[in-house]
Amino acid sequence: MGIFGMFSQKKETMEVQEYLKKGAVILDVRTKEEWDEAHGKNATHIVLTTVPLQLEEIRAWGKPIIAVCRSGARSSQATQFLKNNGLDAINGGPWQNVDQFVD
Repeated sequence: MGIFGMFSQKKETMEVQEYLKKGAVILDVRTKEEWDEAHGKNATHIVLTTVPLQLEEIRAWGKPIIAVCRSGARSSQATQFLKNNGLDAINGGPWQNVDQFVD
């Protein structure tokens, strides 16, 4: 990993920690099978394909959102969708990366 990759990773870690301090909801967008296998503490599970159908429920949380998945690809899609719909969301990447900061 180059210097820019390390800087980017540190920035993302700091952003995740800031969002957790703000009371963010951790939204895990993996499949039910992946969720059943293992998931983070205090995470909420909504499969990526159903996020648009549950937008109003997500909006009602009234909190910032950290989207997570297995690798960061699906959570990136969810984050972009949520942002496009006026929500405060960041991509947390793999769920384990965020879970390490949850008490």
